[in-house]
Amino acid sequence: MNIRRYYQSDQIVFITQTVENRLPLFTHPEYVSLLKQVWRKTKERYPFTMLAYVILPDHFHLLIQPNEKNNFSQILHSMKMSFTLSHKRLLKVDTPLKFWQKRFWDHIIRSEMDLENHILYTHFNPVKHGYVQDPNDWENSSFHEWQQRDVYSLQTDWSEPEQTSWGE
Repeated sequence: MNIRRYYQSDQIVFITQTVENRLPLFTHPEYVSLLKQVWRKTKERYPFTMLAYVILPDHFHLLIQPNEKNNFSQILHSMKMSFTLSHKRLLKVDTPLKFWQKRFWDHIIRSEMDLENHILYTHFNPVKHGYVQDPNDWENSSFHEWQQRDVYSLQTDWSEPEQTSWGE
């Protein structure tokens, strides 16, 4: 399969990365913690802005904006490699280990509404998958940061998230 990725300076990209065979490995708090550490270290090496994220048992979603010197493929490659090596050290494994699905899915954000929809999708994902009834109940998400910014109304029924423009 030949995947063509498009890179443009200052673009915002939505990324989905899945664990190999969709194993629910991020139910283990130490793996979630390790992933967040790897994100911070990767950000030091390949600067980017993380706009939103959610970590689910078998995959994660990110909305990031790389700086002008690197691209999202470099960032994901570094994250995946660094996590896998750290994970192997944690398990004291020295044989090959395949943690991640080979490829990742990306979507270039094309408008303000597209960005709003992908932030909402990211935060609503634990509800969509049936893990919680309210995104506020999902710990491994940037939902709480966005809520502190007063972006979300005090919505109580998250079975259908609001599809309105932000800041209205």
